[in-house]
Amino acid sequence: MRKLWISIAVALLATFPALYLRFTGSRPDPVLDAALFGTAILAAGFMLSWGAESAEGQISSGLILAVVALITVLPEYAVDIYYAWRAGQNPQSPYVHYAAANMTGANRLLVGLAWPLLVLLNWWRTREQAISLAPVNRVEIAFLLLPTVYAFIILLRDRIGPFDAFVLIGIFAAYIWRVSTLPKVEGEDEEREAAEPGLAAAIEALPIRSQWTLMALLTLVAAAVIFVSAEPFAESMVEAGRVIGIDEFLLIQWLAPLASEAPAVTVAVLFVLSARAAAGMTTMISDKINQWTLLVGMLPLAFSVGAGTLSSLPLDSRQHEEFFLTAAQSLFGLSLLLRLRLGVGGAVALVILFSLQVVLAFSFRTDEARTIATLTALGWGYIALSVAIALLNAKRLRMFWAGLFGNVHSTIPTSLDRIS
Repeated sequence: MRKLWISIAVALLATFPALYLRFTGSRPDPVLDAALFGTAILAAGFMLSWGAESAEGQISSGLILAVVALITVLPEYAVDIYYAWRAGQNPQSPYVHYAAANMTGANRLLVGLAWPLLVLLNWWRTREQAISLAPVNRVEIAFLLLPTVYAFIILLRDRIGPFDAFVLIGIFAAYIWRVSTLPKVEGEDEEREAAEPGLAAAIEALPIRSQWTLMALLTLVAAAVIFVSAEPFAESMVEAGRVIGIDEFLLIQWLAPLASEAPAVTVAVLFVLSARAAAGMTTMISDKINQWTLLVGMLPLAFSVGAGTLSSLPLDSRQHEEFFLTAAQSLFGLSLLLRLRLGVGGAVALVILFSLQVVLAFSFRTDEARTIATLTALGWGYIALSVAIALLNAKRLRMFWAGLFGNVHSTIPTSLDRIS
């Protein structure tokens, strides 16, 4: 219990410098500002995650993992929605690019780094060659496929509009409803009870009224910190890029999501380290679903609020290819999950391809034409690999859909394991 109160105290102390800057209006240095506001958002994310994870014993497992994924990624939403809102105020400003950059960067970081991190950590800890999911997790995979397919429809119009928001938010709502009806995975309670105790377990040890009071306080404090820190963090990231000579587009695309995604990834890592690898992987898949639906859907709405009228967030030639690459990577990640497992081989492939796109992005940062050509080539490469894996697993693909629309508990034989 002492560890819980110390952790909460440290998280609160980590927010104080940013709150001081925010309420005094002081801005000593863009790089320092970005670090302090980013630290505050990170600390708030951890407070959110402790409260959300401790509710796991009170709510159905599928729903709570989706809720944990949503709550812990709220810092990412705050930053990206701010960029979209500013873009609506002036559609000719760079904020249009920043909103798209932050969203595509966050989505690609999840699949390219977070998913493989869990697999490799689990391999390091147990020497297991893959993280295996339960048959019931076909639901998450199917709901990730829907926005991935719809993303290619958005690309045909080169804009994300209010109708797209309606469709994507509708998919997210359907996903939340569906996972709330799913039964517990067999053996899940035993795994949870056997897991090493952490801060969430310490909260659960409190009397029930104290549990909910503490969870509510953590959520309210964290939400307030994120609310007051999102704008200065987003602005300081832009200024920091100019000061240190790094293209602010790339800084916002890759560095900002690292801070805002850290709490969600940390929760998943803790699941893996406490012998609950499948729960960690499910959380990260759910995180990808809510960012690929709710976050993308919120952007045109925030843009419309900034513009004062219903409007669409435009995608220029660069943003078109960024969005295309993000959709293609999502498709590749899905193809690796066809066998309800993500293996070490698949994880390494995701990391290599992700690293390649980051290296090339920084290498060609001053050459827009080469950047666009590179994004296009990488996107088609992802699609080609996805098609190849689907063809090699044609029988498994049919069985996947049969299991999804039939008995979600049915198992799938594990042949062609070499693909992972």
